[in-house]
Amino acid sequence: MGNHQKRAVVADALRCVEPLTEVCPAPASGRAVDWDATEAAVGAPLPADYKRLVETYGGGVFADTVWLLEPGCPEAMYDLVAQIGERKEILTELWAAGEDEFLPPELQEPGTWLLPWGYMEGGGHFLYWLVRPGTAPEEWTVLLNEGRGPYWETHPALCSRLLLETVTGRTTSFYLEISDDLVDAADRYRFRPNTEIFGE
Repeated sequence: MGNHQKRAVVADALRCVEPLTEVCPAPASGRAVDWDATEAAVGAPLPADYKRLVETYGGGVFADTVWLLEPGCPEAMYDLVAQIGERKEILTELWAAGEDEFLPPELQEPGTWLLPWGYMEGGGHFLYWLVRPGTAPEEWTVLLNEGRGPYWETHPALCSRLLLETVTGRTTSFYLEISDDLVDAADRYRFRPNTEIFGE
């Protein structure tokens, strides 16, 4: 991919963030992140729209349902870097117990691995990027693993677009539906940052 094409891909990815901020306003201040150090710890570059989301919102929860993991969160459950090793260990155990037969074909390609970036409160579903060698981060597929079962769902979409579709109720995924019976109307389009939930 040439430099011009890379810039176009990144610019297109960033276009998905603004519509989300219009629907779900961001806090007065987001976060400053040392992305070079974070990406070194992760072991891969991160998608441009994810970095813009964290800089705009910080980590936290959309509509009291969808958690955006962030680097440096005081709670390991919602920390981007901490969850890489934890989810790998958990999935390895589940696959050894027989859940490997449900793996999506994409995950069985050589060199691919999972990078967690989101979590669904209530259902316990995890959202991952499928990291593929030689593929730009903005072109990674999102994989959802159901929280209380072995099934996976593939979403060829940016994390920001997936969040937008989920918050606005336009998702076609059963797993990503936000129930109005479980979420207070006042929180439906609200983002709560980790600084508010866990403190500074």
